[in-house]
Amino acid sequence: MDVMDRIKETVESHPIVIFMKGTPQMPMCGYSSRTAQVLQACDVDFAHVNVLADPEIFENLPRFANWPTFPQVYVNGELIGGHDITVEMFQKGELKPLLQEAAKKAANG
Repeated sequence: MDVMDRIKETVESHPIVIFMKGTPQMPMCGYSSRTAQVLQACDVDFAHVNVLADPEIFENLPRFANWPTFPQVYVNGELIGGHDITVEMFQKGELKPLLQEAAKKAANG
């Protein structure tokens, strides 16, 4: 499977996914760390992909959604943004309801 297909499959098969440097338990950059903390604070399950462990994803993910930086957060198959947008949405109270709705929708099929 080509890398763009793998990225698409990951994004479409998880209601919430973060592509980050490292893992939520062991982030490898401050932006990834803070973004994962914000997602965890929303009390929802989310998938994660360590882009440092897969050079093909690291190289090609910026082309996938025309977004040049990491982390990247996808909800219901769509990019919502990176660190700044995700943290801003959290601070405005917009992120948690969005994530909870995505998780609920996925649980109900």
